[in-house]
Amino acid sequence: MKIAIAGGGTGGHLFPALAVGEVLLERGHEVLIFISEKEIDALAIQGRSEFRFEKLPSIGMPRLFSLGMFTFFQRFNASLAPCRRIFAEFKPDAVLGMGGFTSTPPILAGKLRHIPTFLHESNAIPGKANRLNARMVDTVLLGFEECAEYFPRARCEVTGTPIRRSLARRVPREEALAGFGLQPNRKTVLIMGGSQGARGINAAMRSAATGGKLGGLQVIHLTGAGDEAEMAQLYRAEGVAAYVAAFFHQMENAYSAADLVVARSGAASLSEISHFALPSILIPYPHAAENHQQLNAEIFARAGAARLLKESETTGETLAAAIRKLADDLELLEIMGRHSRSLAPQDAAVCVADTIERLK
Repeated sequence: MKIAIAGGGTGGHLFPALAVGEVLLERGHEVLIFISEKEIDALAIQGRSEFRFEKLPSIGMPRLFSLGMFTFFQRFNASLAPCRRIFAEFKPDAVLGMGGFTSTPPILAGKLRHIPTFLHESNAIPGKANRLNARMVDTVLLGFEECAEYFPRARCEVTGTPIRRSLARRVPREEALAGFGLQPNRKTVLIMGGSQGARGINAAMRSAATGGKLGGLQVIHLTGAGDEAEMAQLYRAEGVAAYVAAFFHQMENAYSAADLVVARSGAASLSEISHFALPSILIPYPHAAENHQQLNAEIFARAGAARLLKESETTGETLAAAIRKLADDLELLEIMGRHSRSLAPQDAAVCVADTIERLK
């Protein structure tokens, strides 16, 4: 078959799209992936010559009846027209949208061609875009079962959220730690706020890392843009063993080195945390659309896989205390890791590919 996947705009949409595309390619299908014009998309597809990529304008829907609606419809039309031209040449047998308004033009173009259309919703609650997209597709694929109630009229199947193929393997812990210049005899905390919205976590860590609050723990801190130099200097001044970087692409090494994760609660990150059976302290990004990160985190917290902290209530003292309490309790870490592992299907990309083949 020929499959078109719309996965651009954010890493949370694009990386799962690439994961599904990898499975489909292995099965002999031809894959076209729509990406956005954003820099994150260009960085993510470097060296990925196995796929055909097509760029579409990024689309974000403003408030209704605002002046921005005119620009929104302009950009939507600027995406729909090339989609229809590309589909006339590519002739896809099915279309998969991985979420967001970047998926809307390819889904609509597929609907106009009367071919099967699919939508993936990775979060516990859908945003405005996927509430709209779901009205046009044949099947909605879910990262969390709890999300099905928001699509009462749609055919829904729970597949989990696909993770990148590179993350499928676990690196031996000592080897992973050596790559970061860290010691195998110390507990390691992975701090990752993500490329967007990391500042709140970084601010709490500035205080948490001072005055010996972290004890003998060591840290891998992915700061996002802007805070790398300051955090690296702080850890050195406080005598905390740490690897600090704005971004890090070999996340299989970071997860394999970690005993505990402090992170936002985007669906893609949670799927990766679950895949590596890691306990976590989750600090949802408070400005996420529909408050979806809070709801995602609550699923992990209810299952005993994570501790949930609200950013507004998180200080250096409370964060350091939460980290030390978990890191000092080996039995609790093991139990939380098992619960984490059980929360997400381990072969989500395969499940998505299977569903497309079955329902095509």
